[in-house]
Amino acid sequence: MGAMLEIRNYTKSYGGDKKAADNVSLTVESGDIYGFIGHNGAGKSTTIRAVVGVLDFTEGDIYIDGHSVKTESMECKKVTAYIPDNPDLYENLTGIQYLNFVADVFGISASDREERIRKYADAFEITSSLGDLIGSYSHGMKQKVAIISALIHEPKLLVLDEPFVGLDPKATFTLKEIMHEMCGRGTAIFFSTHVLDVAEKLCNKVAIIKQGRIIASGSIEEITEGHSLEETFLEADNE
Repeated sequence: MGAMLEIRNYTKSYGGDKKAADNVSLTVESGDIYGFIGHNGAGKSTTIRAVVGVLDFTEGDIYIDGHSVKTESMECKKVTAYIPDNPDLYENLTGIQYLNFVADVFGISASDREERIRKYADAFEITSSLGDLIGSYSHGMKQKVAIISALIHEPKLLVLDEPFVGLDPKATFTLKEIMHEMCGRGTAIFFSTHVLDVAEKLCNKVAIIKQGRIIASGSIEEITEGHSLEETFLEADNE
């Protein structure tokens, strides 16, 4: 299988001594569903934005499928999909225009894009709304379109920031099913969350970040040692 995402000693400072990420290292392998857990402000989004190339950094290294995020950003972006916590879509396009635009960027054939858009739009029950302007969509619908756009090119690495916030229960279930299916095909998934029971059921590995530092990482079994993830997190957080 092998490492699909490798973060090595990533550090990000914001003025003075405050480190948003402090010597963060972790490895996500093909087929992993890897949860990144911590309070708001613990360093989750800072790390994720560096992984996907939105945030520059000088200290440490990040590799995606063996390519450096710093020096081979285009190679990294070709195999990565990113769903931010608050997707910013082109409001003046229809849903289908936006999805076709993303498919064009990644060079997806007409037959492949049609099949994938139909599959995922049906799964999220938004097929009938794809002809409407994105500006008319609810937050939840925008999130569904953002998710579909991330799946169109069948990424090797899927990165999500708080993916379940704002999704209704049925869409949450659908996304979890899709994540399992993708991992079965060898995709690596790395996502931040503070919804611990979802992480516990969904992930095979987790890392807990506190004030920019990873305080625990590994398989769910190793980290929890028979306790719930919630108990483990609260205990680690109090130390």
